Amino acid sequence: MSDQTTNSIAFVADGTIPPSPPPANETGVVKWLRDNLFSNFTNGLLTFASLVLIYLLLKNTLPWFLNGIWQADSLAQCREILNGNVGACFAVLTERWHQLLYGFKYPGDAYWRPNLALLLLLVAAAPVLFFDLPRKLLLFTVVYPFIAFWLIWGGTILVPLVAFLGCVAAAVAFQKLGKNSFAAGFFTAIIVALVVWNVGGALIPEGASDNAWLSAVPSRDLGGFMLNMMLGVTCVSLSVPLGIALALGRQSDMPLIKWVCVIFIEFIRGVPLITLLFVASVMLSYFFPPESTVDLFLRVVIMITMFSAAYIAEVIRGGLAALPRGQYEAADSLGLDYPQAMRLIILPQALKISIPGIVNVAVGLFKDTTLVSVISMFDLVGMIRGPILASTEWNGVYWELLGFAALLFFVVCYGISQYSQWLERRLATDHR
Repeated sequence: MSDQTTNSIAFVADGTIPPSPPPANETGVVKWLRDNLFSNFTNGLLTFASLVLIYLLLKNTLPWFLNGIWQADSLAQCREILNGNVGACFAVLTERWHQLLYGFKYPGDAYWRPNLALLLLLVAAAPVLFFDLPRKLLLFTVVYPFIAFWLIWGGTILVPLVAFLGCVAAAVAFQKLGKNSFAAGFFTAIIVALVVWNVGGALIPEGASDNAWLSAVPSRDLGGFMLNMMLGVTCVSLSVPLGIALALGRQSDMPLIKWVCVIFIEFIRGVPLITLLFVASVMLSYFFPPESTVDLFLRVVIMITMFSAAYIAEVIRGGLAALPRGQYEAADSLGLDYPQAMRLIILPQALKISIPGIVNVAVGLFKDTTLVSVISMFDLVGMIRGPILASTEWNGVYWELLGFAALLFFVVCYGISQYSQWLERRLATDHR
């Protein structure tokens, strides 16, 4: 009886069975390929077509790149070394790298000056781009433009000092007059700065650059990718605050300021940039006093800044229009005046919304700096089209030079794009 009772009792497990491994087609590389490349017939067909296209591209470009010649004195010598084989003549980059980066007139013994200015730019931009850093670093950011000007151009230190004093006077004027109207204070500050610069420039004695610590370099000697970087950084830095002022001026209750901003924005947006560059090269000097000699670099900076500021103004105006009316009413209920409401409530939210548009304008502006080659400024593209391809040694080398230029611009523009995406994630613009 006891044996029958024992046999009728159900088995009770006293442990767990170890899990079985997943099937081979549900893990690892096979699963990734199935989910991402061959999830259905259409995706599989597109994947196969893409692989064929990539194969054809690499089949023609890899031998050309891998067989490249890096040491030669001319294109003819490159072809002689290749002996009929397919290969690139990268020797032009090895021999002319200094012209591609600095132009063909910038003194070779002064290359350290723009290099140092570039390193200091990273330090000066850090507290602006990464707001977790100590705010005290902004003091160096304020004085950096004048240090960079002196490093690159050289000459007497009195010129950047006068420019610094003019900017300080403009900041004081903006603080005093911008309480009631941001746009009015901004444009008043510009006028004050121009007056101080003109008066200070007239007081600088002639020949002050003869005994300067750094030898003076004329603007016409600037060139290469250095010129593109200088134009891009300068014009973007100036066009953002000017674009904010134009956007606020377009929404101003003062009819004169509003219509001046509207006419300026619509006129600039309706004119091609290359036209404005020709105006900067030929006609803009007529708008200055006859005895003044306004540098071509400064004229180009003025025109490119005006061009990009008009587009940035429309981007920021879109950000301002996207804010609900309650934000303005909340500022009024807290008793904030106009500058306080704009600085503490309205502009921070509008600028967060406008980040993608501002970055898009900045990337386009940096690439558009290559248009200065049409007015005889030897930037990177101007150096390729002019002195390098005009030489008998390298006449006929195109892909290597243009590919190098494309790589430099891609690195800078891709870096700007990645920073923009990081900033959007950091500020969580799609959630709050």
